Amino acid sequence: MGMFSRMSTIVKSKMNRMLDNAEDPRETLDYSYEKQLEMLQNVKRGVVEMVTAKRRIQQQATKVRDNITRLERQAKQALDADREDLARLALQRKQNAMIELQGLDEQIEGMEQEQQKLTVAEQRLQAKVDAFRNKKEIIKAQYTAAQAQVRIGSALGGISEEMSDISLAMQRAENKTDQMRAKAGAIDELVATGVLDDFSGPQDDIDRELSQLTISQGVEDELAALKGGSSAGSSQPRALEGGSQSSVDAELEALRNQGNSQN
Repeated sequence: MGMFSRMSTIVKSKMNRMLDNAEDPRETLDYSYEKQLEMLQNVKRGVVEMVTAKRRIQQQATKVRDNITRLERQAKQALDADREDLARLALQRKQNAMIELQGLDEQIEGMEQEQQKLTVAEQRLQAKVDAFRNKKEIIKAQYTAAQAQVRIGSALGGISEEMSDISLAMQRAENKTDQMRAKAGAIDELVATGVLDDFSGPQDDIDRELSQLTISQGVEDELAALKGGSSAGSSQPRALEGGSQSSVDAELEALRNQGNSQN
């Protein structure tokens, strides 16, 4: 029993949630307003029927009054004709008619009271229906405005999420660009230091050897100039410088040979 009760509770809760999601308050309000209009129409119809029935009874009471007047006239005519028996019969019918008329008047009075009650109820119900209609329109307008706000908020939320994704993509693109720039700078630096060969230009092996020869020739010219300038000094210093120059030339030659062997 406990399991079935729990299952029933779960089913009811899910059904209520489904109904809440499917329910539109504006449609519910319109439906309630239509039902109230139907009730108001029924009350008005009841008032009309009450008035119609009262008028029928009033017409019947009028006929009874006319009959009473006719019976009184007949009783007088019978007495004038010295027919007391006929006069007594007419008066008996008159008494019966008066009793009937009294009952009709009581019914009319009661129906008038009921008519007044129904009229007051109709007026009150009419006021309630009018107030409900005004309140209904206000609530519908508020609901529509709130629904529009929710839609705008959802749209803004979606835009915010999309902009967040775009911002992340832009950040990733900037990071990749920075990495590529750093990598390009490192390659340029390696090419400039000679660690990597620069294949961007038209220079080939012959051009590189010619460049090395040009550099070596420039070094030799500078050394010769230095040697020529050093001859203006004393003999002992010249001898010392000559010895030093020879060792320098030997070291430079060894460096050139090492560079040529690497190339």
